[in-house]
Amino acid sequence: MPQFMLLLHEDPADARALSPEEMQRIIERYGAWSRELADQGRLAGGEKLADDGGRHVRPNGAARGGGAAVVTDGPYVEGKEVVAGYFTVEAPDYDGAVAIASGCPHLAHGWIEVRRIDPV
Repeated sequence: MPQFMLLLHEDPADARALSPEEMQRIIERYGAWSRELADQGRLAGGEKLADDGGRHVRPNGAARGGGAAVVTDGPYVEGKEVVAGYFTVEAPDYDGAVAIASGCPHLAHGWIEVRRIDPV
């Protein structure tokens, strides 16, 4: 069955505004949702990503000819949203993957990008 990546987008400032109790309730909703998917054989994986923004690695002019790449820290001032985590799910098609994403608790405070994984 095809696999799809659900990329969870959010504004990190929204999570920082939550109380510990609110955060715990959200974690519990994610746990229940992911257990249900696992029980259905639809969950292939997923993780929360660190809040530090990560790194972007881009080629500079010399990098294309074997030189060093340019590495910059994130998040960036011009971007309010980050990819906060992901789930990998199995569904017959995009409609099935979107149906799975539509039940994700992440929609209460962010949005989800659904992408089909193209095996190589």
